[in-house]
Amino acid sequence: MKISFDSPVVLLFSVCCAVIYLISPQSVTEHFFVLLPEWDLASPSWYFRLFSHTLGHSSMDHLIGNLAFILLLGPIVEHRYGAKKIILMMISTAVITSILHLLFFNHGLLGASGIVFMMIILVSLGNFKNKTIPLSFILISLIFIGKEALSSFEDDGISHFAHICGGIAGAVFGFALSGNGTLKA
Repeated sequence: MKISFDSPVVLLFSVCCAVIYLISPQSVTEHFFVLLPEWDLASPSWYFRLFSHTLGHSSMDHLIGNLAFILLLGPIVEHRYGAKKIILMMISTAVITSILHLLFFNHGLLGASGIVFMMIILVSLGNFKNKTIPLSFILISLIFIGKEALSSFEDDGISHFAHICGGIAGAVFGFALSGNGTLKA
């Protein structure tokens, strides 16, 4: 038996998250891996943080929780859509979530939870076919996004909004890519 490097994008992203958490001093993490609640269009690091905040995590529990889902669901998504598309989906989800977060909230953002929710919804749309919506997609949407909507009223330090944005992004990508990895005409 040998070990295969089956999902390079997902594995590389996961390793980056772990390495950043384990070896980066807090000052580096705060400067490069947290989306600060400001619009600093003149700063190159501001543009970098629109995505890089997904690599930073606030605690070991936060990191392990996200990586467990990413390593479980990510290979399915990467195999279905390919490396280029999963990179595009991850970056798009992070940037859109960042911009919306900056529009509505005045606190920082970090973690890959939006990407996790994007993957959850994409996997639930695995059996999507023309004009037929999988019941599993409806149930997962109700359970995960519904829970996040209800939890958004709690002051728990979790960006439920980022989770919802990730779920919506996953649904948009899933329907746009019509279940077979190619863009729908």
